Amino acid sequence: MAALDAYVLVFAAGLVTALATGLGALPFFVVREVSDRLNVVLWGVASGIMLVASAFGLVPEGLATGSPTMVVAGLLAGVVLVVVAHDYLADADIDPKEYEEADFRKLVLILGVLTVHSFPEGIAIGVSFAELNLTTGLALFGFTVPALAVAMTVAISVHNVPEGVAISIPLRDMGQSPWRMVGWSVFSSLPQPIGAVIAFGFVRLAAPVLPFGFGFAAGAMAYLVVSEFVPEALSAGADLAGDGYRELAAGIGGGGAGMALLLVLV
Repeated sequence: MAALDAYVLVFAAGLVTALATGLGALPFFVVREVSDRLNVVLWGVASGIMLVASAFGLVPEGLATGSPTMVVAGLLAGVVLVVVAHDYLADADIDPKEYEEADFRKLVLILGVLTVHSFPEGIAIGVSFAELNLTTGLALFGFTVPALAVAMTVAISVHNVPEGVAISIPLRDMGQSPWRMVGWSVFSSLPQPIGAVIAFGFVRLAAPVLPFGFGFAAGAMAYLVVSEFVPEALSAGADLAGDGYRELAAGIGGGGAGMALLLVLV
């Protein structure tokens, strides 16, 4: 069983990704609008990072720790989780404009919906830390941190930036201050550190399911890109020349190349 300080480290990594969502609100301190072109590129960068992290980070780690059958089963389970979550969210979709108007009970409901939305990312972080202090890696804060854990923390953090932009836009339309946009953006990702700790504890206590866990995280993230990130990008780029496909492709290429480089370097 992992020591308490290991759980604190994993929670801190998840908290970093949640705080990164607040970065999406920072442009509104200096401008009133974030251009559609930039928004599409940001979604593309997040998509490229997540796809490369899944295909060349999580899946190989899963294959290195167990059978291909377990990894494939995890991939399929991850896809199913996102599909079911989307079906649930279709009936419980919450506009960020409701945040400001919510009482305590409504905020609990909102946080529940956000948990369903953010849980796959939290799982990916927790699973990537599964071999903390067990294999070679980077020496950080007295731990031997797997390179994949560093890469996944960066990947989820970058992914959260356009999420923060998307949350801030309707709040800006309500006349909310940029600091409130930052606060609500971070609030929307608070389930990630919780999911990270739960996933970390599960795979550390049940080591035989580790390859399934890697596959699960990879399947969930890859399907999120297909079902959520790309449609969000194309929706934002609908009024651009070429419907935003060029900006999306450039973002995916740049994000994917950056994540590939990070996986090699760390």
